[in-house]
Amino acid sequence: MTELEALTDSLRRFAQARDWEQFHTPKNLAMALAGEVGELLAELQWLTPEEAADIMDDPAASERLTSELGDVMIYLTRLADVLEVDLIDAARTKLDESGRRYTVETYRGSARKAPPLV
Repeated sequence: MTELEALTDSLRRFAQARDWEQFHTPKNLAMALAGEVGELLAELQWLTPEEAADIMDDPAASERLTSELGDVMIYLTRLADVLEVDLIDAARTKLDESGRRYTVETYRGSARKAPPLV
């Protein structure tokens, strides 16, 4: 069992033990995920690029940011479980697609958006 599978199983058992599966609909989990991403963004919102790059050097800020990343991971993992999506496979597929859209030759050092794949 991979670490992601073990986490998924732990989260499923956590929800089952509390009879929370009834609330863990895709809509509710996606909304909770969005809320947690918002809290993660709030930790970085008014920082300069330099401050954001060094945020992990501040113990209090590091603890808050790590906690928010944990929340995001929990809700993303739980949402994928409920929808029966393999997150690793989904990420690999997306990375392969991005590799075709954003070729090294054309996009190296560029932040511009690629056109959709045809």
